[in-house]
Amino acid sequence: MYKKILIPLENSAADKAILEHIRPIANMMDASLLLMHVADGWVARNYEQLHLAESEEMKTDRAYLESVAQTLRAEGFEVDHVLAMGEPSDEIVKFVRKHKVDLIAMSTHGHRFVSDLLYGSTADKVRHLVDVPVLLVKARN
Repeated sequence: MYKKILIPLENSAADKAILEHIRPIANMMDASLLLMHVADGWVARNYEQLHLAESEEMKTDRAYLESVAQTLRAEGFEVDHVLAMGEPSDEIVKFVRKHKVDLIAMSTHGHRFVSDLLYGSTADKVRHLVDVPVLLVKARN
């Protein structure tokens, strides 16, 4: 049913919830995992058009993705990872439309801050703009 699962990661404690939840599902489905983080700092948002060098944020995010991927590979999962740059919801949707993904598994904070009310949360935007199932797991506080 699910052969390729996209897991957008925040590089925060919220990632633990979705990773714990998706492991048994991926195991049962013999699915490959695709980890994604979207760097959204100023350098990341202007990286290509201004031909900038990678920021410390981007280097840290890339190392984080590689570390999580390595841990999952050691557990027997087939894992790939990608660091995107820009607005998280836009980059996730763009990636899903371009690549064959069967499921998106994301953590959500389950609360709404003022920015969520004004702009909408990443998970909310993604689930409304993609044509694949989206699994949302509330991160523990």
